[in-house]
Amino acid sequence: MTMSSSSCSSGWVVSVILLLPMVLSALGATVSYDTMWPDLIQKSKDGGLDVIETYVFWNLHESVRNQYDFEGRKDLVKFVKTVAEAGLYVHLRIGPYVCAEWNYGGFPLWLYFIPGIEFRTDNEPFKREMQRFTAKIVDMMKQENLYASQGGPIILSQIENEYGNIDKDYGSAAKSYISWAASMATSLDTGVPWVIPVEDLAFSVARFFQRGGTFQNYYMYHGGTNFGRTTGGPFIATSYDYDAPIDEYGVVRQPKWGHLKDLHKAIKLCEQALVATDPTFTSLGQNLEAHVYKTGSGICAAFLANVGTQSDATVNFNGNSYHLPAWSVSILPDCKNVVFNTAKANSQVVSPEFKHLPSKDIMDSLDTFQSGWSWVNEPVGISSSNPLIKSGLLEQINTTADSSDYLWYSLRTEIQGNEPFLQDGTQAILHVESLGYALYAFINGKLAGSGTGNSDSAKVTLEKPITLVQGRNTIDFLSLTVGLQNYGAFFDKKGAGITGPVKLGSKNGTSIDLSSSQWIYQIGLKGEELGLSSGTLSQWISQSSLPKNQPLIWYKTNFDAPNGNGPIALDFTGMGKGEAWVNGQSIGRYWPTFLSPKSGCTDSCNYRGSYSSNKCLKNCGASSQKLYHVPRSWVKPSGNILVIFEEMGGDPTNLSFVTRQTESLCSRVSESHPPPVDTWGLVQTTGKKSGPMLQLECPFPGQVISSIKFANFGTSYGICGSFKRGRCTSAKAVAIVQEACIGSKSCSLGVSVYTFGDPCVGRTKSLAVEATCS
Repeated sequence: MTMSSSSCSSGWVVSVILLLPMVLSALGATVSYDTMWPDLIQKSKDGGLDVIETYVFWNLHESVRNQYDFEGRKDLVKFVKTVAEAGLYVHLRIGPYVCAEWNYGGFPLWLYFIPGIEFRTDNEPFKREMQRFTAKIVDMMKQENLYASQGGPIILSQIENEYGNIDKDYGSAAKSYISWAASMATSLDTGVPWVIPVEDLAFSVARFFQRGGTFQNYYMYHGGTNFGRTTGGPFIATSYDYDAPIDEYGVVRQPKWGHLKDLHKAIKLCEQALVATDPTFTSLGQNLEAHVYKTGSGICAAFLANVGTQSDATVNFNGNSYHLPAWSVSILPDCKNVVFNTAKANSQVVSPEFKHLPSKDIMDSLDTFQSGWSWVNEPVGISSSNPLIKSGLLEQINTTADSSDYLWYSLRTEIQGNEPFLQDGTQAILHVESLGYALYAFINGKLAGSGTGNSDSAKVTLEKPITLVQGRNTIDFLSLTVGLQNYGAFFDKKGAGITGPVKLGSKNGTSIDLSSSQWIYQIGLKGEELGLSSGTLSQWISQSSLPKNQPLIWYKTNFDAPNGNGPIALDFTGMGKGEAWVNGQSIGRYWPTFLSPKSGCTDSCNYRGSYSSNKCLKNCGASSQKLYHVPRSWVKPSGNILVIFEEMGGDPTNLSFVTRQTESLCSRVSESHPPPVDTWGLVQTTGKKSGPMLQLECPFPGQVISSIKFANFGTSYGICGSFKRGRCTSAKAVAIVQEACIGSKSCSLGVSVYTFGDPCVGRTKSLAVEATCS
């Protein structure tokens, strides 16, 4: 997709999406709202980006109808101004439908209860509310002079989102709705274009500009964490990392961040030609092509592409020969010299991993989580003095209005002595059908069974043998949601909870249908009503015998902040499912026992060929998420409170803190690599060509390169952490790299025989290095 840029931009922009509410939620109500923003924005700018995108989440700012909240961590105006202070532009994605794996797609649930409403179609109640909220946001921005037409940073706005994927399901009303949405948006007179976005990465980005693109939208460049109950889905974990160039914890992910940074610089070197003319296409052979931007004044830039997935190629262009790896694009800012090739990364590989705390910290962490726990049992069934009593089974979302994940269904039933499952001594068969998303069944106060849906189908069918007694029996079901549906046509109509039938059956085939009985309902948990998540109340029990592997228990302990300044996370291995809070702030729902699909993964990943969501999968059959982000800004030096509500049953003494540590940084650059993009200006001013260079830099402040674990100039194979020498090797390499790098934060080495000698004449050689920072 291409679009013209606004008059305030430099002609084209490379755009990054930085999801505001996910960063906001990471900060917490008691923490300054700009703690993380400036650093993330600066890293985006350093990566060569021009525009920060942000969603505007309707349910974040208007959770109660006509009551707006833009204070503290929800300060949208402050966020936009912070971006402007960094010298970047803003793309404001108002939506107000945003998807984003966010609860209910960003819609507030009160919207659902407006009489006659239908979402995202030609429906007057919906359009009226959508226009009111959109106008509210636009007016806020105008009042602060934040649109580019007013001299502000907002150069683009977006209305609706991903509608082309589902418009056919809405029939003819889709066309009239989207036409109305466009007209409504433009009538608000922002003075900047309104759009629908594009998505892609290095090869795709270069191809996009090669073919005349003007605006590249990354989804994601940074996603962050869905804290609290903000995740949509259902069954979406808190991590919104997406393998983005800036990871969930705000750390740049190499080599992706650096390679894209070089790509952005290379594209910007072509800017004068790109904005002045359209490209001319020339075929250079099968799967080989050139797109040339050339102005009347002689300014020229070229993109040479090999779109084949199997073989490298050598092409002739303008009288010169160029090597093109398979599935790659070379960028020539002057139509002569290659400054960048998408398949040849000059960037280092940094391998920061979460490690369990070392030495004394391990003992401190173990002491914290192996002792010092207190607990409160969550009552089974109805504990409220004012429950809801209704005949028949109620749909959950209509009943709870998403005020809690939990809804109790309770039934007291008399079992006569002549019932078949009492007479022959066999167990009754309990049959329950639910729209989802998970279900626990208790018979006379004891857990009898449970079931969960999955990402393919949220529905739950539970069939379990149970033991009943003659006389009164209590049947309690705890039904729960795990993030409301956020995507798809008519997603707002997808229900949850037990809709039946609920039956008791016998071995001989007879059954009793309990669906129409008088049921007692309770929205939420007793612990939620009491506010146990704060950890400050007096109900907690402290005894030497800690209950473990039992359902429905609240746990609490105190801890000190792990040493250092690096990102921290909690490893929930050994726990089942629930939610956790640090100093009263929810780090989100945890569910380490929810496993990823067992098939579809591969040991190797070939970047060549079109991307699909099933490409290069890993960790099949493993926990979908076991590490959960605890923002440093939430944690005090000492006296922190951790509260956990465990649904299924787990052992909190197995919990542990992990911190992000960089074990190694690596790079491998060959003689055939282009020189660093930063040297382009030197080439233009002096006419001297620079050669390829290997560059290393420690990622964290205060670090220096302390050792060289591997260095070889010649032929090497393997990946970072397992480099091996081939038959061609320079005896000088280790000493030369040690002298250039040890004790420095960063170092650069020319990749040539002039630096290392020539261990194998006539062969293309590479320099591979693995270093340690401390």
